[in-house]
Amino acid sequence: MRIQSIVRESIVDGPGIRYVVFAQGCPHNCPGCHNPQTHDPAGGSEMTAQELIADFERETEENPLLDGVTISGGEPLTQSAELARFAEAVRAMGFSVWLYTGYTIEEIAMSQNREELSLVYAADVLVDGKFEMSKKTLEKRFVGSGNQRIIERPKLYIHTIRNSDG
Repeated sequence: MRIQSIVRESIVDGPGIRYVVFAQGCPHNCPGCHNPQTHDPAGGSEMTAQELIADFERETEENPLLDGVTISGGEPLTQSAELARFAEAVRAMGFSVWLYTGYTIEEIAMSQNREELSLVYAADVLVDGKFEMSKKTLEKRFVGSGNQRIIERPKLYIHTIRNSDG
């Protein structure tokens, strides 16, 4: 997979102190994006899920104050399989996983892509929706624009959408 960068201690990408992985490549190209350097799918550098897991393990040994991991981008769902393996390993270690995506949970719920769903299912919290410059906000924590939502337990939310009558 292609990774743009890793921030080992962030307090703006979810609650507490978080290890943040910025996936490389994004089809959304939202005007005003905070991370335009992540858009080019050929940018960043190659890294396997195992390398990322090993890096996170080293970081947890060095920093016992880490609260969890945030996977952002770019668009993480374009590299779902490897990122899902990483997220599942992080959760198995007892850490929380936040996932940012430009897709809405309704769009994800209708997806038949099992790899995308496996990444979303591995997340404790999903922050969904494209950044919209006209809705930019500094009032809402952990999002860039007012249309973006913070959804806890996204797997249950997806099952509700798929099983609803309307």
